[in-house]
Amino acid sequence: MNARGTGPIRLLLVDSQLAVRKGLGMRFALEEDLEVVGEAGDGAEAISLARTLHPDVILIDIDIPGGIALTEALRSSSPRSAVVILTLHDDAATRERATEAGVVAFVTKHQTEEALLAAIRGAQAARTNEGRHDRTSANREEEHTNEPDDMRERRDL
Repeated sequence: MNARGTGPIRLLLVDSQLAVRKGLGMRFALEEDLEVVGEAGDGAEAISLARTLHPDVILIDIDIPGGIALTEALRSSSPRSAVVILTLHDDAATRERATEAGVVAFVTKHQTEEALLAAIRGAQAARTNEGRHDRTSANREEEHTNEPDDMRERRDL
């Protein structure tokens, strides 16, 4: 389920290799809770599609030209989308840079498909929980600001 609680998790696939995108798309089509809504082969196309499609999760191969910077741009252009990295590189420096760029999950191409599916679903769950937390915080803030001034003053004492 997506963050709206309806339908499958909407995925945007970003990889410079068409065969990889098609293979992933065919595999994800077997999952009832996943829907590939777009595919991008480069950074400009990925940003454009992220802005128009508003995917729940963006799966990006970090080896695409501009990898980390592209990840940051995708987070900026589609802030409600969770970004999951798929890569051959499994070193601490790459993981750290990806985390700093706002990546929710990091999966190596050496891991099983179950690990990739779990990462996508986990990213969606984190995204959904974050949205709930934001709404809860906003409701609490609204409740707090709707108190009469004298009540706030007494509570603050």
